[in-house]
Amino acid sequence: MTETESATLRALLLQARWGALATAGENTPYASWAAFVVEPDFTGFLLHLSRLARHTRFMLENPQASLALCETDDGRRDPQTLARVSLSGPVQDLARGSDDYDQARARYLSRFPEAGQLFGFADFHLFRLKPEQAQFVPGLGQAKRLRASDLAGLRE
Repeated sequence: MTETESATLRALLLQARWGALATAGENTPYASWAAFVVEPDFTGFLLHLSRLARHTRFMLENPQASLALCETDDGRRDPQTLARVSLSGPVQDLARGSDDYDQARARYLSRFPEAGQLFGFADFHLFRLKPEQAQFVPGLGQAKRLRASDLAGLRE
């Protein structure tokens, strides 16, 4: 990736708060929307989800997911020129009370403080998506296949 492409991807990951979450269960793919927080090393994406939601049940059965993000649509003539990325990999249900959970919870709440009350509900779980691969498209016809190490390289 060029420096410009790396900067575009870094900005997309840091500025986006809402992405399309893809899971699979009951022999069918399923896409929904979820808020997320990227971890400082760009190798983990935190999701705080209710077990009542279909996507959460699917992730608990099959701990693999994909999170797709796109640059904000600014009304340009060709939306295919918008930067976008799809991150795919295993999902870990973080154990309540662990140091890892507490640190992830603090990071999530620093981005979404209004979610604080939801952490008190038993049906909400905190997950970490650990992308093993990503498909980054900085613009039309410019697809880049990335590994976890490429994401980690986005750190300042």
